Order: sequence, then structure tokens, then C-alpha cells
Amino acid sequence: MNADLPLWRSYIDGSFVAPDRAATVLPVHQPATGAVYAQLQQAESAQVDQAVAAARRAGPDWASLGGPARAQWLRRLADHIEARLEIFAEAECRDTGKPLRLAREVDIPRAVANFRFFASQAELFASECHSGAGAGLNYSLRQPLGAVACISPWNLPLYLFSWKIAPALAAGNAVVAKPSEVTPATAQLLAEALQALQWPAGVLNIVQGRGAITGAALVAHRHIKAVSFTGSTAVGAQIARQCAEDFRKVSLELGGKNAAIVFADADVEAAVDTCVRAAFSNQGQIC
Repeated sequence: MNADLPLWRSYIDGSFVAPDRAATVLPVHQPATGAVYAQLQQAESAQVDQAVAAARRAGPDWASLGGPARAQWLRRLADHIEARLEIFAEAECRDTGKPLRLAREVDIPRAVANFRFFASQAELFASECHSGAGAGLNYSLRQPLGAVACISPWNLPLYLFSWKIAPALAAGNAVVAKPSEVTPATAQLLAEALQALQWPAGVLNIVQGRGAITGAALVAHRHIKAVSFTGSTAVGAQIARQCAEDFRKVSLELGGKNAAIVFADADVEAAVDTCVRAAFSNQGQIC
């Protein structure tokens, strides 16, 4: 542990966990220079247990709050991020190596839009009811699952983190979320925003650490009712097998680059331009 570098820690049950000299500390690198500019205190299985327990405690009250009230919390979070857009954009740029302009014009605005869009969906939520041929009545009742896991990748850190978290929260679930250990900066800022806004404790918990340690403990947890994961195909297949054993819900968006097929009658200039853009946009870290 380097006392001269910031130490980022997990956010559980409304507060950051205490610094722990016995914990595993991971270096956070700035891709542009290769320098280590921050440290990440890894959440082991015991802290994952604490985060899931906090989500389970907070879940019933959050679910009973109702869609319009949940929407207000999501909008406050969106407003907070938008008011600090430059801070978030600079953190995303430093953490991922992407151009500041891209973070400023795409990543952070899209994260804000994600929270706002799903806030609106929380207000529009409705069940369905159909009368039968006789005296019967068919209806669909949609209820929150409980504590769910959201695990996001390193190519669009806050963009995809919010894309998972926001709908889960809007639907009334409590969330334990894990960002990539490679790009944890904006997740740290998001946790600071939750604390500043005095979000209900336990509704959104953010655990930091490696996928093989923190992520694996989260996916394996028996009280996690659903897993949303974006990442490699190999890890996604492992998660699918694990969740299938006890019929837990899973949402997977798995890795790969799109192939490009150029036919003989193609406009070669246009094809080359498109292929270059497809290959190298977002440092090449995008489908």
C-alpha cells in the first residue's frame, strides 16, 4: 500500500469500507503513461457477503417505495453526475486511455441518459390484466427479484455500469455491482455521489476487485437472484452454467469484434474508412 496514492475501496451499506492493511491492494494504471496512479482495495468473499446482506435488508423498503419515488432518486443521481460531467469525463479519460472528447461527449452523457431513461420507465411501470372467456381473469404481476448482481467491463466503464444498474434499480431490485478492476475510477466517483446524495443504504452497493475473486464470489452467492454480465465469452459461459444449476436469471453480453466482409463491387474507399472506424473506435475496445 502506497500512502502517496489514493486508495479506492468498496461501498457497502451506505459507506466506504475501512482501509485494511491486510487486504489485497491492486494497482490502477493510467494507459497513456503506464504509471500507477491509484490503488484498489479488493473485496474478498466476506465483504461480498456483507454487500449482499445489505442489499437484502434494503430491498423490501426500496421495492415498496414505488416507481415514482425510485425515479426521483435516479434523477437526483443523474443530475449529480451531469453537474460534475467534467470531473467524471477526466476520470474516465485517465482510467481508460480514451480521448477526453469521447468521454465528455459520449460516455458520461450516456450514463446520465441511462439513469434518466430508466427513471421514466419506473414511473410507467404497469402490470397486465385480461378477462377470460368465462368468469376467469388472467393477469401478469411483475415484482422485483431482490438482490441482483451487475458486473460490467472496462471498455465503457460508467456507460455500461449505469446501463445495468439503472434498470435493476428502477424495477425495485437492490444491487451489488462490480466494475472492472482495470477501470474502477468512475465507479468510485459514483459511490461518492451516492454518499453525497444520502441514497438509502444498501440499495446500491459497489464492490471492487478482480473478476476471479470478487466477481466469482458475487456470482456464486446463493442470495443473488439474477446476474447481468458483460465481458468475455469464456467467463459468460461459466456464469451461465453456474446460474443454471439453481435456475437463476442471467443476462449476458459477451465479447468479440465484428467481422467485415468486403465484396468485389464495394466502394473500397468507403469500406476502408468504415473498417478503420470499426476497428479502432474507442481504442479498438468496442464491438
